[in-house]
Amino acid sequence: MTDAQTLDTAAVAAWIEANAPGHTGPVTATKFPTGQSNPTFRLTTPQGSLVLRRKPPGKLLKSAHAVDREYRVQSALAATAVPVAQMIAYCDDPAVIGSEFYLMEHVQGRHFNEPHLPELSHSERGPMFDEMNRVLAAIHNVDLAATGLEDFGRAGNYYRRQIDRWTTQYRASETETIEAMDALITWLDTHVPEDDGQVCLTHGDYRLDNMLFTPDAPRITAVLDWELSTLGHPYADLAQVIMQWQRPPGPEGRGLAGLDRAAHGLPEDQAFIDAYCARRNIPGIPDFGFYLAFANFRMAGILQGVKKRALDGNASNPEKGLQLGRLVPGLAQAGLEAAGG
Repeated sequence: MTDAQTLDTAAVAAWIEANAPGHTGPVTATKFPTGQSNPTFRLTTPQGSLVLRRKPPGKLLKSAHAVDREYRVQSALAATAVPVAQMIAYCDDPAVIGSEFYLMEHVQGRHFNEPHLPELSHSERGPMFDEMNRVLAAIHNVDLAATGLEDFGRAGNYYRRQIDRWTTQYRASETETIEAMDALITWLDTHVPEDDGQVCLTHGDYRLDNMLFTPDAPRITAVLDWELSTLGHPYADLAQVIMQWQRPPGPEGRGLAGLDRAAHGLPEDQAFIDAYCARRNIPGIPDFGFYLAFANFRMAGILQGVKKRALDGNASNPEKGLQLGRLVPGLAQAGLEAAGG
């Protein structure tokens, strides 16, 4: 049995030898510092590097940390235009290491934490954002029948279901009263748009730091962290991108607020939205404020859960979890502002 920070490498090695042909022990493990939901480890084996992603141990919110869904969707996307890591094997027996887990290839690539891309030159930044745009459209254009993902989510109004789900999750992990969050929940509950019939695969947490890029070109080699993926509405992912950019810059907010984007070689929000619409042959997106308000609400709900796990001792990185939890009131307030404008 292990906690969120450690891994029983002897148990992992035995399971790999029995279930992952071509891979053997011994195994050493190094935990990645990023990722607040499902602890992720780099494994070193005699054949090279693998990545193990697991549910955290301990009592968990219902339907959260669905590593089985992560494994399924990435397996299904292997032959599509969406770049993902190669899946290797899935373990549904929590007795092996204390929770379910899966193995995937270790993808080499550049990783960026902050969207203003300080590591790159002015001319390099725009193409990176355009690549993000291209892959987002590719996700939303995935043929659900061809990939076997037609049953990957529930039918019906996506936003109605998501607001109900995340309100329940938020209440289950609530640690204090946040008036802005209560007001945002009330507003969203009474402003759900009519179902327009759009259904596609959604990533659920589409942002720069969940991607790996090739070493020498603006090309994504893998989109990571599919825990929140489902069948849903495409504007949820798009609004998630814009919501992130409207956060303050720096390692905590990881946004673009207040930056002169033209001076940094970065697109404005509307330019990114327009490029996405062009790629998907959509004339435009009315009432985008609702989708932006929803994106802030859902992220606040996610981070409240991270905070609760940190307080309960189940977080992947407890100190970081508490830090992220402090962002919840600001996200709720930003959601209210989007709702009003």
